[in-house]
Amino acid sequence: MSARLLLFTGKGGVGKTTLAAATAAALAAGGRKALVVSTDPAHSLGDAFGVPLGGAVSEVDAGLHAAQIDPRSLVDDAWRELRGHLRTVLAGAGVDELDAEELTVLPGVEELLALAEVRRLAGTGPWDVVVVDCGPTAETLRLLSLPEALGSYLERLFPTHRRVVRGLLAGLAGSTSVERWDATADALGRLAESLEQLRVLLTSPATSVRLVLTPERVVAAETRRTVTALALQGIRVDGVVANRLVPHPGAARGAAASWMRTRRAEQDAVLASLADLGAVRCVEHRAGEPVGLPALLEIAARLYGDGDPLEGAAAEGPLIDVVRVDDEYELRLAVAVGDSDLDLVRVGDDLAVTVDGRRKLVALPSLLRRCVVVGAELDDTGLAVRFRPDPDLWMR
Repeated sequence: MSARLLLFTGKGGVGKTTLAAATAAALAAGGRKALVVSTDPAHSLGDAFGVPLGGAVSEVDAGLHAAQIDPRSLVDDAWRELRGHLRTVLAGAGVDELDAEELTVLPGVEELLALAEVRRLAGTGPWDVVVVDCGPTAETLRLLSLPEALGSYLERLFPTHRRVVRGLLAGLAGSTSVERWDATADALGRLAESLEQLRVLLTSPATSVRLVLTPERVVAAETRRTVTALALQGIRVDGVVANRLVPHPGAARGAAASWMRTRRAEQDAVLASLADLGAVRCVEHRAGEPVGLPALLEIAARLYGDGDPLEGAAAEGPLIDVVRVDDEYELRLAVAVGDSDLDLVRVGDDLAVTVDGRRKLVALPSLLRRCVVVGAELDDTGLAVRFRPDPDLWMR
């Protein structure tokens, strides 16, 4: 897939669907072929455009197409075959048929299939940009972490080498035909390949997340935690959008104007606290509900002005890097930890990084596997973990 992938998310009710639709409309109006897809269960993308949308891609305007993914229908269609194969594996392992049926109803499968459908749709058209209206932040973080998490579990349960998988499954099968287990191994292999493709897609420099917030302290705090969580997953955040700012009352007098000044001052203070996240694009609250292309293009004009809606999306270097400093090595993670709770643990050949309860296993390069951790520091660029060569390990 060569198209740019731009995902919008934020706390529920901040207006991310409207801003995703407005961005896609602006991209199409500027001459790009744009597809906007919603995975949000609220199904409000069609409401923003003022047109009905379904799972199939439909044209909204010249150069602008849209679709509303329904994960439930995907479960019925795409998950049926693999569930059958998983039941075969579990039954061969001695799991009761009823228990096997329950165990194959995996949490998160709807979100995973929705993400796979985004990838499929993005690869089936001439799109320059694919804009994704994701669900609220919590659901989106779970969605974006699924490919790596499930891929890791699958690799541990069923190793990559097909011969090993076949031997394992045939051993479980007993008298069951090897051909049947071969089909199961093939299905699991396709799942593993699909998960890896999704992981590569999400961590590609051509993919980024744009966070939408309303300027309130609680929402801003969640946004900051989201930036850190996405960085731990290797997913880039290319910008923050503050929506529904109270308009400046100017020189107006009266109780209403005084309230507006007070509220806007509070909002400006919240935005100032996010200055370390980079420039924040702002959109003031409108009197009318933004529905339909003209209203969405007006919002986009206020949001981006004459600039490129994709500005700021370029990669700024690796999220994880290793550099040599004198006789030591530094593993640098571009993670904005801030005041978050941070914990580091060496687990074999991995470094477990936990920030605010979210854990990321960072596979250490072979060079660092023969070193010991001697310290860690936080600075404006993120986290730096220091390693020193261990003579005992280097002799092995």
